[in-house]
Amino acid sequence: MRGEHLLKISVSGIRGVVGEFLTPALACAFGQAFGTYVGPGRVVIGRDTRSSGEMLQHAVTCGLLASGCEVIDVGVLPTPTIQVYVASGGARGGLAVTASHNPPEYNALKLFNARGLFLNSYERSELIDLYHQSEFRHATNDEIGQVRSDYRTPVKLHIQRVLEHVDAARIRSRRFRVALDAVNGAASVMACEFLREALGCELVAIHVDPARPFPRIAEPRPETLTELAALVRSAGCDVGFAQDPDADRLAVADETGRVLDNDDVLALVVEGVLERRRGDVVVNLTTSSAIDVIARRYGSRVWRTPVGEAHVVEQMLATGAVIGGEGSNGGVIFPAVHACRDSFTAMAFILDRMAATGEPVSSLAARLPRLWRRFGKVAFEHGRLGAMMQALEESFPGAQTDRSDGLKVIFDGAWVHVRASNTEPLVRLAAEADSPERLEELYGKVSRLLERA
Repeated sequence: MRGEHLLKISVSGIRGVVGEFLTPALACAFGQAFGTYVGPGRVVIGRDTRSSGEMLQHAVTCGLLASGCEVIDVGVLPTPTIQVYVASGGARGGLAVTASHNPPEYNALKLFNARGLFLNSYERSELIDLYHQSEFRHATNDEIGQVRSDYRTPVKLHIQRVLEHVDAARIRSRRFRVALDAVNGAASVMACEFLREALGCELVAIHVDPARPFPRIAEPRPETLTELAALVRSAGCDVGFAQDPDADRLAVADETGRVLDNDDVLALVVEGVLERRRGDVVVNLTTSSAIDVIARRYGSRVWRTPVGEAHVVEQMLATGAVIGGEGSNGGVIFPAVHACRDSFTAMAFILDRMAATGEPVSSLAARLPRLWRRFGKVAFEHGRLGAMMQALEESFPGAQTDRSDGLKVIFDGAWVHVRASNTEPLVRLAAEADSPERLEELYGKVSRLLERA
């Protein structure tokens, strides 16, 4: 793989394969740049369970201390939990050392401002300029701060925030039998506590040991969750939940063991929220049109953004949206808890709907708009992306297009979206249609065109 592809700076943070490109020296420099940018004061840092996480956290901490910051170490925690804690008051910003759904050889720095949100486009530009210019603040001996730890407050705060928005007593009264696959990630301990103690579920858990490596592909998708599906069936569970290593994404299996499409997970939560409170919805361009159908039932407007949590959150805050997310990755964003993707909020809302309706997940999912989706990816040579997009657009003359993130070609009852990944050196392809036959025709045509280009 070419060197420039092994380190990527994007809306999702600084990310790459650990080793020659994502190094402790680079992490330290980014830590010092971040500390210089946010200014002296408290900065929160936590991580997921990757083997490189502790090394990189130490490196970032050195950079933060060198810039005159005081560091609050929250240990191994989910990314949304870190974000909630950063925003709880007093911190200048925060960092999560995690590559989220990427394979274990990757790691990354997710950067948050004082509101616990991903840096917006202006903040990112200023920080990256500062990093490249190496204009860092160098604290004197008297200015060097301390490292303090706080492992419990973030967990309590996050769980409390979620419980404020569901009927926890009603959920507890149902004693749901829940299967959990936490991929031995950052939520391994907290998710068990949340489901068993806060929501009174009878828990059947696998892969909840943060000291062990990831047992499956990190991204929770139907094809990667065969073990969870089998567990739901064998243990007679009401529902199954699967998280990614930093627990911002959620996959759901119904009581038969069928793992739902990730877009359907978001659709279930959006429907549940709009039933109780009306307002706008924000999703990314790759999210299913099922969201538009559901929103129309409640008189809500749907806004679309480029892919990436930061883009969705910016639009949600600008429009005052009540719910949003990224359906293609099972990322639910409910700003009343916090404006971030949050698997804990998603789990609570699904259990709350099950408790309120008395219906199983399969019945709730069966009422969602019926659409067919397919996803894929294609490697591309550096410098060829523009030609690929142009060839695609020319193949569909007269179709509606959206170029705000790669290229989305929109038809009546179908669409296709092609874009460069924010996290890997790949072109991502997504398509949706109102019939499986039309989907295969559209997906096949576009994938063949991309391969030729």
